[in-house]
Amino acid sequence: MPAFQRKTPVRVRPKTKRLRQVVTSDPVLMTEHEVQREFVKWFRQTLPTIRIFAIPNGGGRSKAQGARLKVEGVSRGVPDLFCPELYLWIEMKREKGGVVSPEQRDWLSYLGDIGYAVLVCRGLDDAKKQVLNFLTRGQLNG
Repeated sequence: MPAFQRKTPVRVRPKTKRLRQVVTSDPVLMTEHEVQREFVKWFRQTLPTIRIFAIPNGGGRSKAQGARLKVEGVSRGVPDLFCPELYLWIEMKREKGGVVSPEQRDWLSYLGDIGYAVLVCRGLDDAKKQVLNFLTRGQLNG
């Protein structure tokens, strides 16, 4: 039996230098994506019978993809998460530096005016706290 011969060469990455660890007094801030991911994970573990889903409005897209989504009904500024059972919309922001855009303010105002509960959460701990406060205020029953 002939020996196996690889037709394409194996590429080996050269050894890279170790990066120096930068020590700062501030903890590393999570991105909005990371905050939302961890919040949804916590929400689903803490409140397993209540459904929550994301509205995929953010993120970079090509012009063609953006145009297709726009004609399908995607709208700038719609909050990030929705809990149908709670009539609750949640806009996630990172702990520091997250800004509510004019389109988001418009949507948040509109949704509040027509009877939905709306939360703007800045960071993971704030999101958990606001949702638990919302639930303990008796909002589940209207």
